[in-house]
Amino acid sequence: MLNPELCTEEEVAQLVHAFYAKVRQDEVLGPIFNSQVHDWDHHLVTLANFWSSILRGTGNYSGTPMQKHAAMAHLDEALFKRWLALFEETTKEQANQAMGQRAITSAQRIAQSLWYGYQMARSPNGIPADLPK
Repeated sequence: MLNPELCTEEEVAQLVHAFYAKVRQDEVLGPIFNSQVHDWDHHLVTLANFWSSILRGTGNYSGTPMQKHAAMAHLDEALFKRWLALFEETTKEQANQAMGQRAITSAQRIAQSLWYGYQMARSPNGIPADLPK
């Protein structure tokens, strides 16, 4: 259930900034994200709006992340799992643990959905595999 009382916009922004600071420095994910994102300031605002919509139900985000991720070359299961591991690590560091728990639960669903979409874009007649837990 979406709950604007779960967290503040500032807490969402703090989570997003802390997480993507780690992503940008990560030896595996950093090169991928840094090659795709040309204006990090703008992208962080977009990501904060995305997570505000997910966590608080604000409706601040309108976009098509599936299409953007499906268009990328050379993604694999390990990259999605690495993204999730860093995200979970970051949520555990947040003062608002209720927000962190909701965020990681949502992130797991989002990663699975993006992984399905990515696989289906490459093999429309195939059966997409789940991300292992």
